[in-house]
Order: sequence, then structure tokens, then C-alpha cells
Amino acid sequence: MSWQIERKLAERLADETGYYKYPFGTRRAMALCYPNTYEVAMSNLGMQIIYREVNERADWLCERAFLPDKELAALYAKERSPLLTLENGRPLCDFEIIGLSVSFEMDYFNIPAMLEQGRVPVLAADREETDPLVVMGGPVAFFNPEPLSPFVDVCLIGEGEGLIHSFLDAYTAGREAGESRQALLRRLAKVPGVYVPSLYRHEYDEDGRLRAIVPEDGAPASVRRQWRELTGPGETVVATPHTEFGAMYLIEIARGCGRHCRFCMAGYCYRRPRVRPLEYVKEAVLRGKRLGKKIGLMGAAISDYPYIDELVEFIRSQGLAFSCASLRADSITPAIVKGLAESGQKTITLAPEAGSTHMRDIINKGITEEHLLHSIDLATAAGIRHVRMYIMIGLPMETDEDIEGIVTMTRRVQAHMASIGNKGKITLSINPFIPKPCTPFQWMAMTDQKTVEKRLSYIKKALDKDKQIEILAEPLRQCYIQGVLARGDRRVGQLLALAHQYGGVKGWKRAVKELRFDVQGFLYTERPVDAVLPWSVLDMGLDANYLVKELELARKGAFTIPCFDGCRRCHVCGGGDGDGMD
Repeated sequence: MSWQIERKLAERLADETGYYKYPFGTRRAMALCYPNTYEVAMSNLGMQIIYREVNERADWLCERAFLPDKELAALYAKERSPLLTLENGRPLCDFEIIGLSVSFEMDYFNIPAMLEQGRVPVLAADREETDPLVVMGGPVAFFNPEPLSPFVDVCLIGEGEGLIHSFLDAYTAGREAGESRQALLRRLAKVPGVYVPSLYRHEYDEDGRLRAIVPEDGAPASVRRQWRELTGPGETVVATPHTEFGAMYLIEIARGCGRHCRFCMAGYCYRRPRVRPLEYVKEAVLRGKRLGKKIGLMGAAISDYPYIDELVEFIRSQGLAFSCASLRADSITPAIVKGLAESGQKTITLAPEAGSTHMRDIINKGITEEHLLHSIDLATAAGIRHVRMYIMIGLPMETDEDIEGIVTMTRRVQAHMASIGNKGKITLSINPFIPKPCTPFQWMAMTDQKTVEKRLSYIKKALDKDKQIEILAEPLRQCYIQGVLARGDRRVGQLLALAHQYGGVKGWKRAVKELRFDVQGFLYTERPVDAVLPWSVLDMGLDANYLVKELELARKGAFTIPCFDGCRRCHVCGGGDGDGMD
């Protein structure tokens, strides 16, 4: 290791509070890798929670590795150094297990690059007995891991706090028994929530459609998603100033959402909704206070937290500022916006997702324009003058009238702000809809890119000249690559592997052409509801017909009420004990 790389890693570690560091070789060793830079990775609370869970065991140590930023990448290239972990500066190939925490599709391109730089064979099929076992967790692991299946040996399906321990226990037992790599994989496949891609054969028909997923070597026919009650800690483990949220102490106050928005993968795969006890959250706030941090509240719908007003009042009584992600316009309260304003927040972020009642009914958003205007009233009264709204275009069953509805809604919001003396800015964050696995829209086609470009252009032309309105949009090329990755099968994994050879995301187009992958047919063709989907082997605990019924309700614009105590509609709760096995 060059002294320059060593110094940079040491400086980064010295700025942290709460990391674990054990002498290498005193325990079994796992490297936890996030396929993006340190600044992005250390803003991910899920990765931090798993880092703590492994390191608090008596038999394992866990170190971290990240995609090098530009400065570090130049040093690595200059020294031809393998990718090193932060704690002890060890190359990835020195570890028994490499854990990948994956949350976003565009990070897929970084995974083969990190493995290669860590001196680990990129393809699972090329790994030998002494090579590390590559294990993937995080949201995409249990939504649809197939595009990454060429690179990983094992996927953890579900929430990791409990699952990581049953996995490590089985792994340790297999290693102590002297099992071969293949025997170890068969052992691991018997652990609830563990999916071993190599033990499942994908069969295609003559038209190239996935026909069947066949388990081999005694692997289970399906792998059940694991979830648990929020009994363990859910807050910042390693505090560092060098992240997107460096000034914040992150606290997860709730997990899952019962609102049934039909486009939202997290709403279905993190079901059922759970909340952390208020007393625990208050204690976590005080731990953040001792570090001198602002409080960052994490959860799918912060304003739905049943104790939110009391929590906000407690945070402010401690002289602390707080922040949170977008708020639901139908559950926002005066206490929330007052607390945000006192914390220095200048913008209220709302997510109507669509501009027309017709479209919001289809996606089951459950909020009205009146909810939006009321939220703006509360924010304005508290001193928050700017409004940011998340909008999707290209939604299923969308019409030109729905696009006009976005413009009309924005103008009505602007007029309402003016009527109450608010001269603040409106920011529209507009992105194309991407169908996601395990949702009622998983079978739907994406709206073709030219249509989305036309509709986005129409919105910009109608609103862009107004200096009080700002329009932000993600690059469409990336969105349509995400569309392929989100619902791809193992053939998309071949695309990723070839794109890696050609330089990563910049090699995508060349790989598509060389493999003659029909991107347009893949994206723009609606799939039959009885199709075998790449993720069909994964069981989210939903009733077999539930998503089909929700799709039918979407076509009718019918409303599905939120989750409630005693609800048995989707069968996730089903009277079980919360271990994912009900």
C-alpha cells in the first residue's frame, strides 16, 4: 500500500466516531462494500446497521470498502494498488466474505469494477475454493437480484438485522465442518431468506421468454422474504462529517408504509408498517445531541409517525434542529412545519407524484390538491416559503390531459401562494415512471422515451419562462437503463458483465449492440400477468393474486385504503409473529 493511500484512509478514519477496528486475523473477516463513494455510502443507514450487527458478534469482524472518489482513484491507479478496506487497509481478496449493500440500479455498474480492483474474480462461476464468498443484501437483493446474479454467490432476501446472523452462523458451521464451496452453498440455501442463484436454472421458450425457474440440488422452490419488528437500534453507528448528511445524526423512526401507492416498491417489500417506540427515539435524539449533530428523521412517511408532534416538540426542547425527507400532504401538522422552520429549513417538500386527480387515483396516492394547498398554508405561516414537489410522468394509463394537469396544478399552487402573500419559489422534480418488481405495475410497459421527452418538453415550455418556477429532471438515458436493470433477468447480467469490459455505464450501448439485446421490446412491451418473472422465486409474503387485484383497481381508478390493525388483505401480516415465516 502506498503511503499516500494509507494516509488518506487514516485521515478518513480519524474523522469518524463509532467505528470498529479489530486486529486482522483474530476473527473471521467480512468486508462490507457499498458500490458508491464514501460520501454516498456513509449516508446509508442500512449499511451502518449491518456493520454494527456483524462487529458486535464475538466471532466476526467487519471492515468497509467503497468506490474510490476521483482523488483516491488516481492514487490507486498510480500505485496499481488493490482496493483496500478503511479499518485495516486490507485488499478485498483477504476476506472470507464480501458483503455488497446495494440500493440503486445505477450502482450495479460499480460492482464488477470494485470486485476486480479488490483482486476478486468478477464472475461467481470463476471463483475457486479459496476465493471470498460474495454476498448481496440491500433493497435490490430482495426485489430482483437477477441482473447481478453473475457476480454474486448469495443474496439475502429481506431485512438484514436478524438474517445476517442466521447466515453467518450457517456459514461458520459449514466452514468448521470443512465443506467444499458447493456444499457450503447448498447448506446456506436451506437458511430462510437465503437465495443462491447458482442453484436455480432459468429456462426460456423459443421466443426468448422466461418459461420456468427450476431449483436444483435440493434448493427450496421459493425463498421467503424475512422481516422483523423494530426491536434493535436504528440510528447512526459511525458519525463522520464527510457525507451527504454529515451534519446529521440519522434515526429511523419507522419502517415500511401502508399507504398502498401502486408504483412504490418499498411500500410492498417493506410491508408491514412498523414504528419505533417514542421513548427509544427520544433516547436516540439525546445520543445525537451529545455528538453535536442535527437530527435526521428517517422513514417512508415521516408525518405518518403516530407520535410525530410530541417527537418534534422534544427535539426542539433540546435546542436541536431536525430534518426529514418529503412529507405526506394529508398528514402534515403545524408542529412539524413549525419545527422545520425553526430548524432553518427554507423549503417544504411534498410528493403529489401526479398533477391530476385521475392519475393520483390510478396510482392510489390518496392526496388531493386541497391537501397540497393546506400544507403550503401551514408552511407559509411557519415561515417556510419555498415548495418542492416530486412528479412522475409516463405513468400507466397516463393521458395528455394528465400532463396538462401538472401544469394546471403548478399554476394553482403558485396562485394560492400569491394569495397568501408567499412569493417563494416552486421547484418541480420530474422523473419518468419506472415499473418496479413486486408492485401492481410490475407487468406494465414503460412509456417510450420519445413520448416522455415530448411531455417533459411541453411542461418546460409551459412553465420554464416563469422565474419563480424551477424544473429539475434526471437524465432520461439513465432512467431507461434503470428500467432495464430493475426488471431484468440473467441476460441483463450478461449485459452488465460486457459493459464492465467496455468501461462500465459508458460501455452499455456497445454491450447492448454486441449482444443484440432488444431494449425497446423489453421496455415497451406489457407483460402478461401470468408470466414467469425473473423474481418469481422470491416470496414477499403477499397473497398470490393480490398484486393482480391491485392492478385491476388501478385500471378502474379505485381507492385502496391504508393498512390498519387486523387487516388481512395482502396476507403479509396474516396473524404471524413477525419473523417473516407466517
